[in-house]
Amino acid sequence: MAVKSIQLGQVWRQNDSGRDYLVTKVYHEVFSEYAVLRPAEVTAPNAPTVRVKVSKSSDGIALPGFTFTQEGSF
Repeated sequence: MAVKSIQLGQVWRQNDSGRDYLVTKVYHEVFSEYAVLRPAEVTAPNAPTVRVKVSKSSDGIALPGFTFTQEGSF
């Protein structure tokens, strides 16, 4: 699902596992944009982060393999 922009605090659900992830950082590297995600769980401070390259299209911005959702089960 595409959105207008990726912002800190957004919740995205991983399509494969169904786990919810929280956007903790968005940054640019030369010609690419990346989002850093952390699991939206109680053990999040100890969990490893996931770096995802932002995909841009005419529909908007998306994270491949993730679906935007603000409704989570955490």
